[in-house]
Amino acid sequence: PAMARREERHRWWCSEVLNSDYIAMDSRTGIAMSGSAVLQKKRKGHLKTTAIKLKPAAEKAVKQGHPWVFEGGIAKLSGDPQTGSVTIMFDRKDNKLLAVGLYDADSPIRIKVLDRGSLKISRDWFEKKLSAARKLREPLLLSDTNSYRLVNGENDGLPSLIADVYGSVLVLKLYSGIWFPYMEPLLEALKQVGGVTSLVLRLGRSVAALAPKGYRDGQVLCGAYLEGSNIVFREHGLKFMANPSRGHKTGYFLDHRHNRKRVGELAKNRSVLDVFSYAGGFSVHAMAGAALEVTSVDISQQAMQLAKKNMALNDLQGAHKVKVGDAFELLWEMLRQGTSFDLVIIDPPSFAKAQAEVPGALNSYRRLAKLGAKLVASDGILVLASCSSRVSAEQFFATCQEALDETGIRYRLKEKTYHDVDHPISFAEGAYLKCGYYFRS
Repeated sequence: PAMARREERHRWWCSEVLNSDYIAMDSRTGIAMSGSAVLQKKRKGHLKTTAIKLKPAAEKAVKQGHPWVFEGGIAKLSGDPQTGSVTIMFDRKDNKLLAVGLYDADSPIRIKVLDRGSLKISRDWFEKKLSAARKLREPLLLSDTNSYRLVNGENDGLPSLIADVYGSVLVLKLYSGIWFPYMEPLLEALKQVGGVTSLVLRLGRSVAALAPKGYRDGQVLCGAYLEGSNIVFREHGLKFMANPSRGHKTGYFLDHRHNRKRVGELAKNRSVLDVFSYAGGFSVHAMAGAALEVTSVDISQQAMQLAKKNMALNDLQGAHKVKVGDAFELLWEMLRQGTSFDLVIIDPPSFAKAQAEVPGALNSYRRLAKLGAKLVASDGILVLASCSSRVSAEQFFATCQEALDETGIRYRLKEKTYHDVDHPISFAEGAYLKCGYYFRS
């Protein structure tokens, strides 16, 4: 009987919501509607709007500004939401509008929050979101840089959506299928606000497998950019090459821009080792900063070829060596040979994609810190970085310091850096990048 009464109350609540004057949306058209209008759409078979109530902990998190609702945080929902369906979340006690989000049936994060009030998904809505994001990047755009992240997902109010600009090409990367129903107004707004002529679509692995017909990873959505080709962009006055349709992520790693510039400032008259170099970002900045010589290390032969091309793009003629192979093995080999450098940068890929991998990741950071510390010459500098979101900044810096102390070599942490201006962070899980500058006494 008690369960029957709860079910009856839930049916009554859904009926009240859908027949009320609450603002909802039709995700097919993006048009805001009253509850009664939504009910009419339902009768025509087009309903994609869902009324939802959350469990106490999830409701508290949303009220505090968190952009995610996990499957276990949903207490009640109406209808049969699909990926991309608009979800209207209501307060458990007084049925007031709590937030609006998009439902993701293919992710444990079932709701990605868009706003705390009513809204209309349209080109105008996207343009307002994108314009606000671009305004945050204005200080960066005043420098001799035409490559930047226009949208950093949840941190800019557009969850699971990344938009990176490389000159006249904008790369849209989707980590969820929630945006497919809104592609037309989204693409129009990106082209307008981004000031670009070409749009390229990149899809996360799970999204690519579920993408609707007409969309695929690496697809050129509009413009003159030729799929598979490289483009040249500027970063603090230096030229770099990227492949937006086939390269890692969106073609390049823009998040370390500030650290690459800082390494260039520290590199004068120093020998430099750039470990996990990829396309040679740190290497090029170091050489441009008048380094005596630069050695780039990466396991990818293709990446090392790209690093060489980036050196050539800037007409940098200094001594540049490349070593292809496993970083741990190559660092051990250099130690056995008695090699040392004045400036060592170690910026590995993410070691922890899941929480269970964190202990192994910390062990890898510890090993790299010890190896790097022993390769730094007296009065040299060791730069250690992490892009593992599962590893907190506190964990990373504590692990690095412990490892350095164990070597018996005295290092002083002089600088800590995090995300550049085009990678704003609005919630704890959105933070991932941390970098420390350790000076050897």
